[in-house]
Amino acid sequence: MEVFLTGATGYIGAAVAEALQKAGHQVTGLARTAEKAKQLESRGIRAVLGDLLKPETLAAPSRAADGVIHTANTNDAQSPVADAAVVRAILDALQGSSKPFIYTSGVWVLGSTGDKTADENTPLNPTPLVAHRPGVEQEIVRAKDRGVRSIVIRPAVVYGRGGSIPRMILQSARDTGAAQFVGDGRNRWPFVDVDDLAQLYLLALEKAPAGSIYLGAHGPSYLVGELAEAASIGGGAQGKTHGTPLEEARKKMGAFADALVLDQIVSGEKAQRELGWKPRAGSVLDDLKTGSYTR
Repeated sequence: MEVFLTGATGYIGAAVAEALQKAGHQVTGLARTAEKAKQLESRGIRAVLGDLLKPETLAAPSRAADGVIHTANTNDAQSPVADAAVVRAILDALQGSSKPFIYTSGVWVLGSTGDKTADENTPLNPTPLVAHRPGVEQEIVRAKDRGVRSIVIRPAVVYGRGGSIPRMILQSARDTGAAQFVGDGRNRWPFVDVDDLAQLYLLALEKAPAGSIYLGAHGPSYLVGELAEAASIGGGAQGKTHGTPLEEARKKMGAFADALVLDQIVSGEKAQRELGWKPRAGSVLDDLKTGSYTR
């Protein structure tokens, strides 16, 4: 397949691009600048210039592809509006084609689950940072009635390759002498390795039914305090950690702070059962202590 991928230079997108290429698919990546285009082309990815804040630039490459995967984020103050506009532009371009479109949401739309294990049927209670996403998800699921094989993937907290939120915590240990986190550390986060997640995208592209939603999570949820201790060890701070009260963290981090205190247990069993997804990565704690985060 010829796959149009947004976010191909990003953390998740880069792993997805590699998985697609290894499986024999051709990848076209969205590039906002000529420099980004060169980066993509050096990896064997055909680049097309465009901008998420100009969703009309996504229509032609979406129509030309055999499928579209959206992993990018605008990182803009108007990102909720921009995100919906991007999705609408892609869905309009794919209407009536029966082509697959995969949208990247996240488990934060579930809110705190407490001791209950959440799955794809759990009612949504999004943290403010992602309050717009349930509406976008619904539009994508409904697109199956417009002739689009539309799919939503909700990754857990992504780790591996030394990146994402765990990297932020480890870096804080290096910078301050103690791994920093928000809250009391007793809330739990679910995780998924970035390369395992990329395999989920590949499987969904190839065989997920229209209107599907999958939670991308594998293994147990870990206490944030436990995660911070592992990051502290990997960052050379000898296990020292420091929690910042939520109210104080909000002053610097805004709604991101509320997302970081979510308490979640999440199941990725549906993807394993329906798509044959087989996550293989080890523990995020081990990766932080002695793996990709220490290189």
